[in-house]
Amino acid sequence: MDTNDPGFMNTKDLIRLGVPPGETNRRGIDFISRYILKGLDKAALQADLEAIIRAPGDFVKDPLRGEFAKALLKVGPRLLQPQAPWRQWGDGLDPEAINQLARACQLPVAVAGALMPDAHVGYGLPIGGVLATENAVIPYAVGVDIACRMKMTVLDLPVRDLARKREQLTQAIETETRFGIGAHFKDRRTHGVLDKDWSVSPITSRNKDRAWAQLGTSGSGNHFVEFGVFTSTDQASGLEPGEYVALLSHSGSRGSGAMVCEHYSGIAMELHPELAKEHKHLAWLMLDSAAGAEYWAAMELMGEYAAANHALIHQHMAQHLGLEVLLDVENHHNFAWKENHVINGAEREVVVHRKGATPAGEGVMGIIPGSMASPGFLVRGKGNVESLRSASHGAGRVMSRKKAVETFEWEKVNRLLKDRGVKLLSAGLDEVPMVYKDIHQVMAAQTDLVEVLGRFDPRLVKMAPHGERAED
Repeated sequence: MDTNDPGFMNTKDLIRLGVPPGETNRRGIDFISRYILKGLDKAALQADLEAIIRAPGDFVKDPLRGEFAKALLKVGPRLLQPQAPWRQWGDGLDPEAINQLARACQLPVAVAGALMPDAHVGYGLPIGGVLATENAVIPYAVGVDIACRMKMTVLDLPVRDLARKREQLTQAIETETRFGIGAHFKDRRTHGVLDKDWSVSPITSRNKDRAWAQLGTSGSGNHFVEFGVFTSTDQASGLEPGEYVALLSHSGSRGSGAMVCEHYSGIAMELHPELAKEHKHLAWLMLDSAAGAEYWAAMELMGEYAAANHALIHQHMAQHLGLEVLLDVENHHNFAWKENHVINGAEREVVVHRKGATPAGEGVMGIIPGSMASPGFLVRGKGNVESLRSASHGAGRVMSRKKAVETFEWEKVNRLLKDRGVKLLSAGLDEVPMVYKDIHQVMAAQTDLVEVLGRFDPRLVKMAPHGERAED
């Protein structure tokens, strides 16, 4: 439709009128289209919509308005509070991912939102979704894999040795971490995180031994460890411009973090039975409640635990190879932070959930990966306030895991990897390069959020073997 047309209304317009995102919103758009095609008075469209929304029961037998009215009646209790403002980066995003963020911005505790250019559908908040709330934390807006994060270390190894010493590098990966559901070390590793107070929650208490066994492991799904070429393009990266060998890892808090999410999201859902089906995974805990305080402490502990996993992987890899570290950069991207932001013209403390989004405050360094056959980037945040000082966390999926397994064959994938100079040690078909968006397009859509300081090109990649289900 022509945006200058008085009859033009879109998904956001319907949300502002109180229509929940999802199927109900789609029925509303269908009603609008049919209304205009019938040549009815466009100037009266909004009043007509408001009447249906106000009393849908009065219109269920209306041949034009009935389907929309029935959809409104099906959703049950609706959140009628004003919608929190939000903005989207990137084009062609999955409509349901957009709907998920819109739903989140309907919550009474929501104050602002942002959708990153790598966004795709998740549970509750979409992957690539950023949500600021007032004195409340949403377990599923943090995610199942609490504190999933990136870490890159640049090593004092000549770039030519990536090929010449491939066997040694492969042995380092195979020896110094583990992949897969339940993966653990028989000879357990140690780290100061084990001396933290694990009694902050009954869930962390019960899972401490499990966490210890999995300390230094990498998990499954899209988690990886890889060696590659880091090209510094700006001295601000901490290195002179040029090419270096780097180690890049992606993983989170493993089974312990998943247990924390499962437990506290269950409590949140019990506390909010008024939420419609479309909102149930957005159930929240108030920070000044016992459950909210417990979850927050457990989440922060899982953040320290995830950082310890990466620290051990990188430490043991460097020691195994007898190499020194020249640069070390890392960041979370499934977490919630207490931050000060200007909301409605006034600065105040809010809880910023970044589910699959990279912190991008002014001057803050972060890592945005691509895929096993496409580059990742070392970035520095620009502190964009509209994005709640956030950026994408990767390229973003364009295909479900099930669809990927049904679509691709290793023969074709291996040809692509060979062309890109990538040696793949193991991975699932659900993680092949073609299931991801073009990372260059994603980066182009967020030039106002981050500046690129360097590029990482993978050469030797290890992920969980085919058949392992995803953790995150």
